[in-house]
Amino acid sequence: MNWKDEYQRWNSFEYLEASLKEKLVAIQDDEQSLEDAFYKNLEFGTGGMRGKLGPGTNRMNIYTIRRAAEGLAKYVISLGSDWAEKGVAVAYDSRYMSQEFSIEVARVLGTHNIPTYVFSSLRPTPELSFAVRHLGAAAGVVITASHNPPEYNGFKVYNEDGGQMPPAQAETLIRFVNDIENELTVSVIDQKEIEEKRLLRWMDEDVDAAYLQELKQIQLNEVTSSNMDANLNIVFTPLHGTAKDLVEKGLKQIGLEQVHILKEQAQPDPEFSTVASPNPEEHQAFELAIQKGTEVHADILLGTDPDADRLGVAVPDENGNYTVLTGNQTGALMLDYILSQSNNVPDNGLLIKTIVTSEFGRVIANHYNIDTLDTLTGFKFIGEKIREYEQSGEFQFLFGYEESYGYLVKEFVRDKDAVQAAVMAAEMASYWKAQGKTLLQALDELYKRHGYFLEDLQSLTMEGKSGSEKINQIMDDFRSNPLSEAGGLQVKAVEDYTSSVRTYLQEGTTEAIELPKANVLKFILEDDCWFCLRPSGTEPKIKFYYGVKSDQKADSEARLQSIREAVNDKFNPLI
Repeated sequence: MNWKDEYQRWNSFEYLEASLKEKLVAIQDDEQSLEDAFYKNLEFGTGGMRGKLGPGTNRMNIYTIRRAAEGLAKYVISLGSDWAEKGVAVAYDSRYMSQEFSIEVARVLGTHNIPTYVFSSLRPTPELSFAVRHLGAAAGVVITASHNPPEYNGFKVYNEDGGQMPPAQAETLIRFVNDIENELTVSVIDQKEIEEKRLLRWMDEDVDAAYLQELKQIQLNEVTSSNMDANLNIVFTPLHGTAKDLVEKGLKQIGLEQVHILKEQAQPDPEFSTVASPNPEEHQAFELAIQKGTEVHADILLGTDPDADRLGVAVPDENGNYTVLTGNQTGALMLDYILSQSNNVPDNGLLIKTIVTSEFGRVIANHYNIDTLDTLTGFKFIGEKIREYEQSGEFQFLFGYEESYGYLVKEFVRDKDAVQAAVMAAEMASYWKAQGKTLLQALDELYKRHGYFLEDLQSLTMEGKSGSEKINQIMDDFRSNPLSEAGGLQVKAVEDYTSSVRTYLQEGTTEAIELPKANVLKFILEDDCWFCLRPSGTEPKIKFYYGVKSDQKADSEARLQSIREAVNDKFNPLI
């Protein structure tokens, strides 16, 4: 069907939910809005689906949720009856319709006699990952759109290990979802009935307590010891999301109690009304935290995104002005702290990072004789490797991170965990405060020891069908007409993850890339510099990543600017 046929199918559906019918009527004369809402099914990818709320096959609503849940039910049943009995764990965040969508998942699964364990109130995404493992569930779902704008929501799927599904597993689930022809007619069962049949079971503080018990594992130094400062002054903001209780309790149980919760952003709010975007990657999200930090002379500011899988950190400089660290910088500091403070670091210890994460981490790991493994972008690939090496014993996971503010310290969770990261960052700051240093000073010592690794990220938002076409055009142009140099630096190799081929330009040779296929291009330049193009899997964006290194900060800054200008000169005519 074309989009007009799909629109008519919805518009003529007798039992269309009333609020969706009202919204459909409101846009009935807006052809562009109707086309965007119906020109395709909302894509169900390897991590699930995410989109704008509203009526339509390309929108998040109870019908697209039911379609996804029906596919998940058929996937679980395909694993065997004993798997269906394990049930599915579900969590949700503070967004519009999140709680309603979580109940819709249970109503669909209930028609297949699959029990659903749903948190009685909002919880962080990493706690859902933990809950799947804690309960021995067959799968997990989080209703969240992470740090997207308020008009978005999503359906994020986890496997029995508590990790996001790796490609092979996800492809099986995707086939089940795509086989559902009519999302409007998916069967559901009444909430009261599934509660009475114990097919909807509510989770609460017991899982919280079990998670907090595991959280104690990450502590490396007692705050009462001579090399720690228990008077660390902390400002924390959950950015209207889910992290407040667990972060506050986690900090308290390691002995850090001087915590100022930013009251303006402490309560859940689907509008995220005090920020332009609830994303700790964007410095504007820290504006109120910086005001509070200045007022109370805080040593560190911590900010988590709404579903609490990403952490931002800001610290004062020598003049008392707060600097928001990049994800690469925070990850490097955590890695160095963990490796320097851990007793008996195993010979087979492993750092896992993504291909767009700074090479700074690899150099730090090498300093401690620790191997580094690169994965594709997405924490599901890090979780997959943790499980693989846990089973084989070849490596022992020590730390995992990605440049987009995602970190994992201990593997009792199999996704990035901002609660763990917040507690670790605070402990690390307490350690360095006792040495008379800020985290910025500790970072500068790392730069002086290993070189000035600097990075940048550029995102272009291109919404709708036309935006998707432009993103594809940019990727095609960089593939077919690759740059041979950027910013005066020669391109040594091009890595095309769509074909899994690395091409060495001067030698004219190729070799295979031993990673799953993905629509990613990475250009390796001379002198340890690089840039990378990747369409986002969760937002209508194309992202450009840049990484440079030199022995002097000014040289790295100049290189970063010149490479970015060269890349911009190439794609600007295409947009």
